[in-house]
Amino acid sequence: MRCGSRSQKAREVAPAHPDALVIGADQVAALDGEALSKPETHARAVQQLRRMRGRRVEFLTALAVHRAAAGRTASRIVPCVVEFRGYSDEQIERYLDAEAPYDCAGSAKAEGLGIALIRRIEGEDPNALIGLPLIALVDLLAEHGYLLP
Repeated sequence: MRCGSRSQKAREVAPAHPDALVIGADQVAALDGEALSKPETHARAVQQLRRMRGRRVEFLTALAVHRAAAGRTASRIVPCVVEFRGYSDEQIERYLDAEAPYDCAGSAKAEGLGIALIRRIEGEDPNALIGLPLIALVDLLAEHGYLLP
């Protein structure tokens, strides 16, 4: 995954807010060297969740902070490895009926009921899995001169 598309999204929004810092983020899941993006349909979500069952999947979250006034973008990719449980097809259907995570990379929405599908999470920022790595965001804001707290 490249940060370029996140940087591009941030740069497209920035002209409407020239004095603001614009944050762009997106995520992709990777399994066996293949990107699992947003499934968009029930059938693709079932397929993705079946493939990930009992496996370790890497989620890569790209983050960019852009400030038009400075003409500067700082970006980073934050990885997170998720080990999925050996859930059943029935559990997949119940999960999809309850959450409809068709706009989530790999069909997994950890901030909701999808957490029941997960056995273990490994990574430097627990927020990366839900799509906004806050530790990296604090670092990127510092690169723009904004120190928190």
